[in-house]
Amino acid sequence: MDIFLIITGFLLTLLGIAGSFLPVLPGPIMGWLGLLLLYLTKAVPMSYTFLGITLAISILIWVLDYIIPAMGTKKYGGTKFGAIGTTIGLIIGLIVPIPLGFLIGAFLGAFIGELIHDHMDFHKAIKGAVGSFLGFLASTGLKFVVALIFTGLFVYKTVDYWDAIF
Repeated sequence: MDIFLIITGFLLTLLGIAGSFLPVLPGPIMGWLGLLLLYLTKAVPMSYTFLGITLAISILIWVLDYIIPAMGTKKYGGTKFGAIGTTIGLIIGLIVPIPLGFLIGAFLGAFIGELIHDHMDFHKAIKGAVGSFLGFLASTGLKFVVALIFTGLFVYKTVDYWDAIF
């Protein structure tokens, strides 16, 4: 049973990394669920404090994921159209097989969203798109770093107790 929990937990931490970029997956929370499964094994001891701190970090990052992009958009004069465009562009950019498509798609989506809102005012649209894009980058970067740390902690704990597992 421990091996099943460890494999599933590791897959959840990897899903947490993917969730840093995919808007439908809560990346850090997925990574935390992986740590929780590791905690549920009999072979790898972890404290409630460790789980509590990592859960608090996951929830904080999840909340900030909604606040940071909005702050970036607002600071640069963007609108909800830019934020929505960023998400749509991100999804399209993930589907289209071009290098860094999700970044290009996110920016173009924000720009097109702002153009629609500002009725073809190029300067306002580009400024709003930059704000939406910077907010997206900040939020995504934060989620990615936390997901990597959670995955690293998972691997570290697993390797540290390798003999107890097998």
